[in-house]
Amino acid sequence: MSLDNFRGEVRAWCERHVPTDWRASQTGASEAEFAAFQKAWFAELHGAGFAVPHWPAQWGGGMPVDEQIVLYSELAAHDAPRLVLAFVGIHHAASTLLVAGTDEQRRRHLPAILDGEIWVQGFSEPEAGSDLASLRTTARRVGDNYLVDGQKLWASGGLHADWCLLLARTDPDAPKRRGISYFLLDMTTPGVEVRPIRNAIGDSHFCEIFLDGVEIPAANLIGVENQGWQVAQATLGAERGMTMLELAERLGNAGFRWLVQACQPIEDGLVADRLARFEIEIAGLRGLCRDLVQQHDAGAVGPADASVVKLYYSELLQRMTDFGAEVAGMAAQTQLTKPASSGWESGSWMLDFIGSWEWTIPGGASEIQRTIIAERGLGLPREPSAV
Repeated sequence: MSLDNFRGEVRAWCERHVPTDWRASQTGASEAEFAAFQKAWFAELHGAGFAVPHWPAQWGGGMPVDEQIVLYSELAAHDAPRLVLAFVGIHHAASTLLVAGTDEQRRRHLPAILDGEIWVQGFSEPEAGSDLASLRTTARRVGDNYLVDGQKLWASGGLHADWCLLLARTDPDAPKRRGISYFLLDMTTPGVEVRPIRNAIGDSHFCEIFLDGVEIPAANLIGVENQGWQVAQATLGAERGMTMLELAERLGNAGFRWLVQACQPIEDGLVADRLARFEIEIAGLRGLCRDLVQQHDAGAVGPADASVVKLYYSELLQRMTDFGAEVAGMAAQTQLTKPASSGWESGSWMLDFIGSWEWTIPGGASEIQRTIIAERGLGLPREPSAV
């Protein structure tokens, strides 16, 4: 099928299936309403073959990269809801299982994710955020199980999660990156407690996870014991590439449209100039993202390419939402809710701007991305170690 024909099919599907009232119905939605909507929308996409196009064909994906680019472009252009709740499952969990999981783990979880199984990431801790290797959650082998104790923080979607991607320290005497193991945790296991955290804009998608004597079967270990750090790098890398392409398309469609509308009527030359600059930057971001996924598909991604895209997107998002809050005036200061299934470009500008700061911190803060670009991309001298 030609790309033009495929685009026509996706466009027609979007016109029939994207709910036109979702922003209104998801504004102020309860946690239960949000979860029900997200699961129904995922099932709708899955039925059309659009939920996991980046997965291998044997697991329900196999869409060529050029078609994936068209798909995400059309979903963004039609203002489709984001798969917020399924994100960790279809990207992080799936990539972890495909790269480092056993055949049994893949058979157990990949079909379940397509059936609606929800995942959360149990990486960050109160004293191990950007410096993830400093984590203190421990896992001790006892027979056929590991006993896990500790606390995880900033676990998005934890209230609804069925399973957790968990990092824990299994060798306290090893150098900090060499004593970590990677586990799959059933969130119904006794000793697991999830507490929501209300953030600055009033949402509670962040959670704390407390682990008190939690038993994880040894069969749920991913990869080799004490080598979970290497597995985690593959998991963190999953939010680059195609996921960044989707976010870039959304920023360039719904996000930029909202911004232009906020500036109407454009009577100020400075405002027009800023909009033109943003449009140019968005075009550059889209180009970077498309190049990244094509290079990834060809096995030719550079060691810092993903960091360049992550840094570029997160800081452009911050600048755009900041400008949106500025031009929207006092009206933006009084909006207290935004659609629960939107991204960071809902048009509720002050809330979007506050939320945009999330992107410059998780998955490697902007400072870390600059270090990676400098050392791995440009070959500059390594930053001195503190230990």
